[in-house]
Amino acid sequence: MKRRVVEGLAALLALGAVGACAAANEVSGQTRPSWAEQVANPNSPLAQAAQLNPGIAALPRSGATLETELRASSHGLSGTVTLQQQRLEGTPARSKAWVNELYAATGSGGWQFSAGKRIVAWDVGYGFRPNDVVQQETRRTLMTTTAEGRPLLAAEYFDASTAWSFVAVNPTKPRAQRGAEEPAFAARVYQRDGSIDWHGFARYGAHTGGSVGAAAAWVANDALELHASLRYLNAADSTAIDPTTGGLVRSNPWSDATVRHATQLLVGSTWTNAEQVSILAEAWWDGTALSDAQWNGWTARNRQLAALVGTPAPASAIAGNLAWQANAYGASSNLRRTNLFMRVSWTLDKWQPALDLLYTPADAGRTVTASLGWQGDRVRVDAGLRQYGGPGEAVFAQLPTRRIAYVAGAWSF
Repeated sequence: MKRRVVEGLAALLALGAVGACAAANEVSGQTRPSWAEQVANPNSPLAQAAQLNPGIAALPRSGATLETELRASSHGLSGTVTLQQQRLEGTPARSKAWVNELYAATGSGGWQFSAGKRIVAWDVGYGFRPNDVVQQETRRTLMTTTAEGRPLLAAEYFDASTAWSFVAVNPTKPRAQRGAEEPAFAARVYQRDGSIDWHGFARYGAHTGGSVGAAAAWVANDALELHASLRYLNAADSTAIDPTTGGLVRSNPWSDATVRHATQLLVGSTWTNAEQVSILAEAWWDGTALSDAQWNGWTARNRQLAALVGTPAPASAIAGNLAWQANAYGASSNLRRTNLFMRVSWTLDKWQPALDLLYTPADAGRTVTASLGWQGDRVRVDAGLRQYGGPGEAVFAQLPTRRIAYVAGAWSF
């Protein structure tokens, strides 16, 4: 509750800042209504837990959302605020607001300085970005929205072919914060060399220590682009369960963990022809994700817990242990370490159909997404369907959601 109050006050202050900007510049923005139809997966541990003890776990719900985004900038101050109203099935309507960006910026010569809450997204990949060390943005979202930036101080230098960036992210947060909330210092150097863009990265986190990375994007010809990204991490935040855990336990067996000396790697290419048909293919490895052995243990524990149903074991205890299994989904930004991704899209006048597939070779899991967009002068309409599946023991086949269908609009003003 306290956090919601703080977020609400911050949003009100940001609205005041946007209004101050509007005194000199016209405010722009978007209104985005959407509907998402979610089908829960009965094979997920969460669904089994809810069946044994209704209400113990929040299952996917369908519902409508209306978001209004306001943007303004003036005299070195920039702000973006989102207001959201949402009504999910079986729940009362909820309203909230948050600050996407609110920062002050100034420059001198080739230098630019900024302070506040800002989106700073790095790296060259589409499905995954190993070196997105500041924003750590969620990739492959169903609907395109403005990300929520991070509190930071930044100094950047630009010339015709080179850029240097130095960022202190989350400088006021406790050192023990994890993931994208961890205080850290990050740096990037960019160099254009003809048709090749080179990137170098470094990050030092308050408790995870150092990581270094590099990336490149090469426009080989009018149709073909190649890109790659590599990162080595001293440590990464994760979640794990003691592999010796068996049977029912009284408290959550999943706890914060650290992955040591991990590597992340992505290679990909984009091919586009004269008819604006585009094919994107990427493969990546994420050493911070749970290992095959950890997922095998997770699946074995799911089976073990399910086998207790109908025995003298308390149903509420079985439900609680099954619900705790959902902690594994948040261990990393990728569920599996090895991932293959392909996307085919076509721009035909105002229409943009697309079809993509994310495949995990370790267990033959897959996510298939089909979408169709229409772009007018001020209005955009999108619709699509995402299906999770694979063999019964594939991780994607055991996610809480089996299928999501959506339709969304956007009106710019």
